[in-house]
Amino acid sequence: MAFRKTLLTAAAVSLLVATAAKAEVELTVYTAVEAEDLKRYAETFNQDHPDIKINWVRDSTGIVTAKLLAEKNNPQADVVWGLAATSLLLLKTEGMLEPYAPKGVEKLDKKFVDKSNPPAWVGMDAWVASVCYNTVEAGKLGLPMPKSWKDLTDPAYKGHLIMPNPNSSGTGFLDVSSWLQMFGEKGGWDYMDALHENIARYTHSGSAPCKLAAAGEIPIGISFAFRGAKSKAAGAPLEIIVPEEGVGWDMEATAIIAGTAKLEAAKTLVDWSITKKANEMYNTGYAVVAMPGVAKPVEFFPENLVDKMIDNDFEFAANNRAAILEEWQKRYDSKSDPKG
Repeated sequence: MAFRKTLLTAAAVSLLVATAAKAEVELTVYTAVEAEDLKRYAETFNQDHPDIKINWVRDSTGIVTAKLLAEKNNPQADVVWGLAATSLLLLKTEGMLEPYAPKGVEKLDKKFVDKSNPPAWVGMDAWVASVCYNTVEAGKLGLPMPKSWKDLTDPAYKGHLIMPNPNSSGTGFLDVSSWLQMFGEKGGWDYMDALHENIARYTHSGSAPCKLAAAGEIPIGISFAFRGAKSKAAGAPLEIIVPEEGVGWDMEATAIIAGTAKLEAAKTLVDWSITKKANEMYNTGYAVVAMPGVAKPVEFFPENLVDKMIDNDFEFAANNRAAILEEWQKRYDSKSDPKG
């Protein structure tokens, strides 16, 4: 009897140990997702996978990208969940991503899936550039409503524009990359030289220019359309302008960092990250998501925006990222907000 009791106790202990081990899988997840959304992301994931704890490391796109590159030979992250595809393409080139085809990947729009087989990363949602124009503040200053990117170089706007710094913000980088693609290399830098004359300051957040325009702190902010639509729906006196030349865009994407010791848990997270439930969650913060048929119409989201999205050359953006950012820094960083 004592022998049987000992056996039962041993079985109970091993079950407890197994349960505890299962409950203690912790993933270090690097992200550039807006800080206020992270709790919701983890809670929604944990509804289905309570045994995996997410430890977030969150910063703006440029800083997360630089951190990952600096850690190349000693990776600290297990998964990247919510970083610009242009950044993930760069990490892929460096051999830092673990190729993996998550379950159900065939249900996603092909634009949102890395072309390698198996893919190195999968997209979540897209954010698209636009201009947030405060009708009240601009009216007081007699500033006309711009129709194009080129309009923003008019001296009338001097000191009344803000945009994100591309070194820290993915939104800033997609703007700069799109101008170089639309206007050519020389034309793109000439355009940014002229625009710089009118810029009051460069922020380190992609949503900040629109938030500041919505609050009336600046008449015009170069930001992204969804933030403008949300601010307008909340009552801000904004017009969301889609410049007629076309607009840059990027997508948030997810990938497993090569060499993670927690590969199975990482795969579980990436599998979940492309589900319908996850895409519905992304749709709370983005109007365009990876799974067709999920996105709900967003009030005040510009109707012609998807048509104006440029044929984005992600390879160009990724391969030239370092050189573009270095040149931008050299020319324009004097007006950047202090980092803090």
